Amino acid sequence: MIIKGEIMMEIKAKEYKRFEDIKQVREDGTEFWSARELAVVLDYTKWENFSKVIGRAMIACENSGHSVSDDFPEVRKIVEASTPEKSIQQIEKEQMARLKAKAKKGKIMLDE
Repeated sequence: MIIKGEIMMEIKAKEYKRFEDIKQVREDGTEFWSARELAVVLDYTKWENFSKVIGRAMIACENSGHSVSDDFPEVRKIVEASTPEKSIQQIEKEQMARLKAKAKKGKIMLDE
């Protein structure tokens, strides 16, 4: 017979493992978690929603006298492009085409 305490311990162990599975360790031994991976573990389906939570956590960190830059270092994920690199001219041409399309819909004004 499984008692309530054992079930709670099992649930806690599973939750603990989820966090441990995404934990990263620096060369100096300090531990950290990627916000993107944490969002998934905490069941956030949209990054924008979790980003708001991080913002509130940063405010709380600052209000408690801690250094936000120490506790929340910003790291950008580098994503490899799946398409060949475009020339600057090609990118500018595509951007101009998008702007012209918006101008035709009356969403923006262009000085031409």
